[in-house]
Amino acid sequence: MDKKNKILIIDDEPDIRKLLRISFESQDYSVEEASSGSEGIKLIPLVQPSLIVLDLGLPDIDGMEVLKNIRSWSDIPIIILSVRDDEQSIITALDGGADDYLTKPFSVKELFARVRNIFRKKIDIPSTPFFESGSLKVDFISRIVTVKNIEIKLTSTEYNLLCTFIKHSGKILTHGQLLKEVWGGHSVEQNQYLRVYVGHLRQKIEDDPGRPKFLITEPGIGYRFKPQNE
Repeated sequence: MDKKNKILIIDDEPDIRKLLRISFESQDYSVEEASSGSEGIKLIPLVQPSLIVLDLGLPDIDGMEVLKNIRSWSDIPIIILSVRDDEQSIITALDGGADDYLTKPFSVKELFARVRNIFRKKIDIPSTPFFESGSLKVDFISRIVTVKNIEIKLTSTEYNLLCTFIKHSGKILTHGQLLKEVWGGHSVEQNQYLRVYVGHLRQKIEDDPGRPKFLITEPGIGYRFKPQNE
């Protein structure tokens, strides 16, 4: 494992931070720690982590606010690690830009699998380094997405999902296919992931998200990316 993959742990429980540090370092990740939301936010530009593991129940700032703050200026991958296991908390975190969500108590092996999935995720793209359909343009080399010549900001997960749609342009993709390709095999039952992220993409790339032209819902099956030259 390349040492450049630095993990920032933002969690107020010393035992959890110790467990995560020992576990990650045993796999040759480098680790930085923060015991509060404000400390974590300050550390990000200093340590430049490759991924953040974020607790929601922090002593100074709620983790959802920390997530919102980070997402206002950075697309660093973020995995939520929290005791909050209700569906609404999960959806709210994903809606706020989290790349994945794992509840406590947790399996270290599963956490590693999710981290590896984020680091190795390289969506296959068409042979051309550039894609254009209607007002949507994607430069795969620079990872720049524009709509009507205005650059839009996507999280890494949103970008990977968009690339998956483009790779299978015109084809119906089932919920399971999308979840497996973008989030890995551990998330094949997490359909709420798709609802949230497809909603995100529609807000960002569609003229009218309520009447999408690109991301078409196939009721009871999944979704289809419809090129605008059809």
